[in-house]
Amino acid sequence: MDGEIAWEGKAQPQPIRKRTKRSRTLEARKSFKKHWQLYLVVLPPLLFFLIFKYYPMANAVLAFKDYNVIKGIWGSPWVGMKNFKLFFDNPIFWDLIRNTILLSGYLLLAGFPIPILLALMLNEIRSGRFKRIVQLVTFAPYFISTVVMVSIIMLFLAPRLGFANVALNHLGFDSINFLGEPGMFRSIYVWSDIWQTAGYSAVIYLAALAGIDPTLYEAAKVDGASRFQKIVHVDLPGILPTIVVILILNVGNVMAIGFEKVYLLQNPLNQSTSEIIATYVYSIGLLNANYSFATAVGLFNSVINLVLLLLVNGIAKRLTSNSIW
Repeated sequence: MDGEIAWEGKAQPQPIRKRTKRSRTLEARKSFKKHWQLYLVVLPPLLFFLIFKYYPMANAVLAFKDYNVIKGIWGSPWVGMKNFKLFFDNPIFWDLIRNTILLSGYLLLAGFPIPILLALMLNEIRSGRFKRIVQLVTFAPYFISTVVMVSIIMLFLAPRLGFANVALNHLGFDSINFLGEPGMFRSIYVWSDIWQTAGYSAVIYLAALAGIDPTLYEAAKVDGASRFQKIVHVDLPGILPTIVVILILNVGNVMAIGFEKVYLLQNPLNQSTSEIIATYVYSIGLLNANYSFATAVGLFNSVINLVLLLLVNGIAKRLTSNSIW
């Protein structure tokens, strides 16, 4: 009775209604009718990932089978971990792991900071025309195809008529077979890749710099900060979340370095340092038609990448509070 009197003249609490399956369906239909253009835009990339990324995952079972063309993937006999054991017992196993990690690590250490530095320098340029010219010059190489890029490298480093050796000869030095020297392969690959992709990668950081609050620059100017101090105390903290996310993604792809360029630059003279997991999978899986073994190697590579991605993401979340998820 006292409770009923206490609620007199006051708004009664409304019971919480549970969303039924039918109500969720109606809301989804209403949302689709209202924003159907946005759903239509999302559909092509969604189909792309479903068809070319998620559906092929089911065929990874091939790594645990002895593939027979007549019986097919699902009809071939199971062999368990046999293909993985063959790979781990292979004499070149550790050479492949070492070459892949050294090449990817070299590319990460040398190539990751350069787009950041380029973006910071471009952000400090006051002349709009000069800034556009620099962006064009650094961005344009990204649109050169891998085959054309490798052809340029080969012509530039040719033992007799290449520009590099012609310049060395004019300076009194002997010609060098750059692509035939195993010790030079990694540097050729990494620095040509940096030249090709640095401008494109810098665009992401330029977009992040454009999103920094202008009042922070005004406050730094009032405090008498120099340009370098503005970069250290305003620019870098402002793009730190972007840097962390890009770093996590790059580390997650350490074992998945590009196949095409390595394979095209590879020759019998530099194979001791240029043979990586991706090229080995190609030579074993396609050229030798050993599909089960190649799938096992590729699956091992993907698992290592996933572990690295999870590990680096966890470390970044603890240290900087920025992560992919």
